[in-house]
Amino acid sequence: MTKRLQHLFALSEKGAKDLVKAVIWCFVCNLSLMLPVGIVLFTAQHLLDSMENGSNPMDGSWIYVGAGLAVLLLLFILHWFQYAALYLATYKESASRRISLAETLRRLPLSFFGNRDLSDLTSTMIADCSSLDQMFSHYVPQLFASIFSTLVIGAAMFLCSWRMALAVLWVVPVAILLTAGSKKIQDSFGTKNILNKRAVADCIQEGLETIRDIKACSRREIYMEKLEKRLIAMEKGSIHSELATGVFVCSAQAFLRLGLATTILTGGALLAAGELSFLYFLGFLFAAARLYDPLGLVLQNIAATFNTKLQIDRMRSILEQPVQEGTEEFTPQNYDIIFDHVSFAYREGEGVLEDVSFTARQGEVTALIGPSGGGKSTACKLAARFWDAAKGKVTLGGVDVSGVEPEALLKYYSMVFQDVVLFRDTVMENIRLGRRGATDEEVMEAARAARCEEFIQKLPQGYQTMIGENGSTLSGGERQRISIARALLKDAPVILLDEATASLDVENESAVQEALSRLLQGKTVLVIAHRMRTVAGADHIVVLENGRVAQQGTPEELMEQGGLYRRMVELQSETAQWKLGG
Repeated sequence: MTKRLQHLFALSEKGAKDLVKAVIWCFVCNLSLMLPVGIVLFTAQHLLDSMENGSNPMDGSWIYVGAGLAVLLLLFILHWFQYAALYLATYKESASRRISLAETLRRLPLSFFGNRDLSDLTSTMIADCSSLDQMFSHYVPQLFASIFSTLVIGAAMFLCSWRMALAVLWVVPVAILLTAGSKKIQDSFGTKNILNKRAVADCIQEGLETIRDIKACSRREIYMEKLEKRLIAMEKGSIHSELATGVFVCSAQAFLRLGLATTILTGGALLAAGELSFLYFLGFLFAAARLYDPLGLVLQNIAATFNTKLQIDRMRSILEQPVQEGTEEFTPQNYDIIFDHVSFAYREGEGVLEDVSFTARQGEVTALIGPSGGGKSTACKLAARFWDAAKGKVTLGGVDVSGVEPEALLKYYSMVFQDVVLFRDTVMENIRLGRRGATDEEVMEAARAARCEEFIQKLPQGYQTMIGENGSTLSGGERQRISIARALLKDAPVILLDEATASLDVENESAVQEALSRLLQGKTVLVIAHRMRTVAGADHIVVLENGRVAQQGTPEELMEQGGLYRRMVELQSETAQWKLGG
């Protein structure tokens, strides 16, 4: 049962067990609400008996008063435990769910993120998780508990009077079928509503990311018009979704109340015929009124569960993705990177690398060059197992990287990519990310080596200055130098450089290249560059064109061979002579 609940509602094992406990407590609380009905009936019986006997109705009344107080205390205790089972357990599962999602996302290959929209993932992490919190604290436990308590109370009614039980309960299956029968319609509107909300989130995120381009190109009115259309579509979708749910739920709840009319008519007829006592008639009326409240909640919860099922499916689609796994015991013989007939494609039928083979040796600088789209960055990321090769294999020190747990593998890599990622934190902590536990002095030494101290000293709080979202308060060159300082601090045996100095001015480029020269000594270095002068001192050059190895060798060998490498060198030499207005 626990496994079934885990799969059905995307819960952890503990969350599934807590859900069962919550259902039990809600069930007990629902039954306990019938206790006041019993107290009222016994009190009424006492009053009637006193009137018939001519005795003082206050005699013995303290028993009923005491029973009433005891019931109130019992209800308080039961509802306290119900609260803990419902809300406190839900909040713990909520935290576990978010951690589980984050852990799954951390272990997924980057190909997953390339095929999924970022705002969609953000929506799942935030909006869908919040919806599930509401569902498991207000909907699901009460739904199951109300069904079970209705069955128990209904059975008790049939034992007392089957005709009165039918009068009370005949509306229940009809009302439930009316709500449950609307599932397809509600799913259709619910799916459209989710897609409309995602479209709005996409548009807002796009606007935030491209605000400078929107302003620079005078596209503000066009962007706002597009956003307004999506907002209107979302508003209409939300109204239609709520209306579809409301029509069926309200109709079912209204139909449920017909049971009170049939209870009164049937009870009145049986009472008049002398086949039912007044107290039993009164008891059935109280029980019906008490029964229909949780049943109305059941109908509302069925509809809410239909809508939330869509969010569960979206979450399960992430949690059930195959993650990158492997051994954590990784002991390479050396740090040579070997591509052995490697092929890779981001999408089926769109090959990026085809039968690529080369070796990046330890202690040497291996440069990947070639036209844009040739597969250079892809090869670099395959080397670090950001993706897994479709064919062939990539090895580090003779060990296939696809069999190594990604975090165990990445301990051996320092990376500086063209697209720098910084966090909304201090300069000190952004650099310290390279090596956890590094002292302040070690961080500052790495910063000096990467020529960061020059601009850090000008910041308001120096190393303790907050640099904004993704380093928004820094220039491109400053962000790049922090990334290089991070790599210097890590000091890993394998270095991956993707246009590491592309954002630097001439003076800082020379200084950082000097720092990189010290970093690269004795390491396995895989560098991507478009400037031919950057790779002129490389030990080995691999020329990639259209996803294949067009040439490879030393710079001197490739110049003698001619071909693409020589043509690129000559073209850049000609470009260097270009002048404005010339």
